[in-house]
Amino acid sequence: MTTSQLHIALLAFPFGSHAAPLLTLVQKITPFLPSNTIFSFFNTSNSNTSIFSKTPNQENIKIYNIWDGVKQGNDTPIGREAIELFIHSTPTNFEKSMKEAEEETGVKFSCIISDAFLWFSCEFANKMNIPWIAFWTAASCSLSIHLYTDLIRSNDETLLKIPGFSSILKMSDMPPEVIAESLKGSMPSMLYNMALNLHKADAVVLNSFEELDPIINKDLKSKLQKVLNIGPLVIVSSNNVLLDANSDESGCIQWLDNQKERSVVYLSFGTVTTLPPNEIIAIAEALEDKKMPFIWSLRDNGVKILPKSFLERTEEYGKIISWAPQLEILAHRSVGVFVTHCGWNSILEGISYGVPMICRPFFGDQKLNSRMVESVWEIGLQIEGGNFTKSGTISSLSTFFNEEKGKVLRKNVEGLKEKALEAVKLDNGSSIENFKVLVELVKCHKLT
Repeated sequence: MTTSQLHIALLAFPFGSHAAPLLTLVQKITPFLPSNTIFSFFNTSNSNTSIFSKTPNQENIKIYNIWDGVKQGNDTPIGREAIELFIHSTPTNFEKSMKEAEEETGVKFSCIISDAFLWFSCEFANKMNIPWIAFWTAASCSLSIHLYTDLIRSNDETLLKIPGFSSILKMSDMPPEVIAESLKGSMPSMLYNMALNLHKADAVVLNSFEELDPIINKDLKSKLQKVLNIGPLVIVSSNNVLLDANSDESGCIQWLDNQKERSVVYLSFGTVTTLPPNEIIAIAEALEDKKMPFIWSLRDNGVKILPKSFLERTEEYGKIISWAPQLEILAHRSVGVFVTHCGWNSILEGISYGVPMICRPFFGDQKLNSRMVESVWEIGLQIEGGNFTKSGTISSLSTFFNEEKGKVLRKNVEGLKEKALEAVKLDNGSSIENFKVLVELVKCHKLT
């Protein structure tokens, strides 16, 4: 079995918006590695089908379906049950498939790049004497919080001691796994073990840019071997933006072309989140009351909940689509505000295109992200009361279109957009320099 060829093991966490960014990272580094480099992508069958159906023809990537923990003949679980079954199946499911990949290719692994959640990757890498690179798919602020789990659980007042957060943080903003009653549950345990082992990673890679959270990043660098912010991955240069130019089947880009600059409300809550019926109705009533131009990404089950004849009454100034080409929408001059669930990818995209946000977080790190948007970066607002009401939605929208505060928030996000563009400048951008370090680490084969 040869060791002269690069063979990268990619270990994905198959839930939420985790696996797709790992694939994006592979696509980003591929041109800088030898043409015969092998990538073996380990993920569950359902997740692989989902992400590779959108990006076919990945000839350099060998796809391996690992066991998801569901016994043959059993119904496919959803939500938390699926996550728990998967976690219980680790790490042996990965270990088995990785062995198969080495035998099939005849090439030993030279590096492991894993989702940071999969902390046991450090044990695999240690046995093989190869680098372990952990990919954190969320913000640096949430990574920092997980590293301070013990401190946070010891005393409410310790929140004031975490660098980069000052006095804005509340216990209610914490990811639930950090403040869970017990750390023995599947997900709390996985994330706590990650926090305890992440210092063993040869590098922790983030889809962000150092200038967004300089104090937090300085603190992370004091705790981890290497902290490499290489984002925003959505930007390829200072002049244009990335990812595939999706065909505009819904006609929303053409529709935006006919709207006034910064006049449109864009609403999208990701692929996982489902708004409660009362909140869908509240948003609809607010949009109709304000008669603001809007594009709303809403699946069919949500459309059924809309007030009777809402679509007909708003057809002159509104557009509802089941799937939105989000990057192209956010990049459009007509979009004035982004109403979002505060998933990290969405926030980073909003920043990259200079669009201020109205935040309605649901789970995971979204509440913390929302707090950062409103109170640290000051580029948006949290929805009043934590969920959508007609009056609260009208109030938030009015801030961006009728009040001076909206201009300040827009100016702030445009300032961060400029910093993001600076970070990916080819000559000396901080993210570009970090990316070069990452490529060299992936090339190095073995640890000395």
